[in-house]
Amino acid sequence: MEPLERRRALIEERLVEVVDGVEPDRLRDEVRHAALSGGKRVRPTVTVLACETVGGDAEDAVDFGVGVELVHSASLVIDDIIDRSELRRGTASAWTAYGHGPAIVTSDGLLGEAFALFSADPAAMQVVAEAMVELGVGEATELTARPTTETEYMTLARRKTGALFRAAAELGAIAAGSDGFTVEALGEYAERVGVAFQIRDDVLDAVAEPETLGKPTGHDAEMDRPSLVQVTELSPAEANVRARAEADRAIEALETVDVADPAAREYLLELAEFVVERER
Repeated sequence: MEPLERRRALIEERLVEVVDGVEPDRLRDEVRHAALSGGKRVRPTVTVLACETVGGDAEDAVDFGVGVELVHSASLVIDDIIDRSELRRGTASAWTAYGHGPAIVTSDGLLGEAFALFSADPAAMQVVAEAMVELGVGEATELTARPTTETEYMTLARRKTGALFRAAAELGAIAAGSDGFTVEALGEYAERVGVAFQIRDDVLDAVAEPETLGKPTGHDAEMDRPSLVQVTELSPAEANVRARAEADRAIEALETVDVADPAAREYLLELAEFVVERER
């Protein structure tokens, strides 16, 4: 097994274990649907790689990574309700499969399981709580105070997507016992990767085919949703340039970190490239 696949397998195994422990049975089925119906596991992989990059062991970061993935899955359940998206990762979204009420309960269940994984470490709890506040502000902003400029959009993207990426990397650094500078540097790296990821997501929504993307496209325009290409007059190609700039700044932040595992760091560098080149 390739090293990166080994890490993902470690994450997936623990994720399944946590989900299979959910009670009652109906909630377990709904949580399984939301958490295990595909997904690239980018955020938990960042957690593990960040930990290894600065000298920690993958096993020490897995629970934090799984917790981040559960928080992310919970946010997607709510996003799909707000956006009326019937598909998620190529299958029925939670509200489509189970109804609005059960989907909201599913989101709550995912968050409960996530915070159980963070609860033993006060620093981890603080990082995740701050990310959740930012995520909530971002969601509220998108609904009530929509951005009208590129600057406002970038603030929204940092809150709605960048904050959870930042938490993912900071949790990895915390798992490795890193100092504050290292935690912050890895957090900045990941936040900028997250913003680049969001910009590329906006571009794909505008130009990709639904079959390739695994979810409906053209949704931002249809819902008058604040994507970068909707808020500004940037073309998809110009938006990609903005994503590239964020990825470059992510790499600059990563270069300030004292590296204990160059192979793990290399994967983080590759991720910064991947988020601006991905096709789904």
